Amino acid sequence: MIDHVTVEVSDLGRSKLFYERAFAPLGYGLSFGKEGVFWAFDVGNGCLFEIQATGKKPPLTHLHVAFRVKDIFEVDAFHRAAIEAGAKDNGAPGPRPDYGENYYACFVLDPDGYNIEAMVNEP
Repeated sequence: MIDHVTVEVSDLGRSKLFYERAFAPLGYGLSFGKEGVFWAFDVGNGCLFEIQATGKKPPLTHLHVAFRVKDIFEVDAFHRAAIEAGAKDNGAPGPRPDYGENYYACFVLDPDGYNIEAMVNEP
């Protein structure tokens, strides 16, 4: 299952207003963010759609997709398989306390440089 998707936007303020209005009829709303950096919208079932500013320096990636998996063993297995398939390591499997108390994830860059994450956020 996809946990969250992050896309780069050229005008964060304009995009925030756009998505607030466009998502309203769907019952999706702003969840959290940081002015001038990014905004995350709750799109149901614990999933997020995030927008990230280009800003003065390039974003970490133009597109980020995080897959929610069953446990830390699947995170580890995904990382190994992706590296063996030719991905570049962008964050070894491990706890991510800045993201949540039980957040465990890994990050790889696919052949086009997109940041792909496998994560679990369960006690």
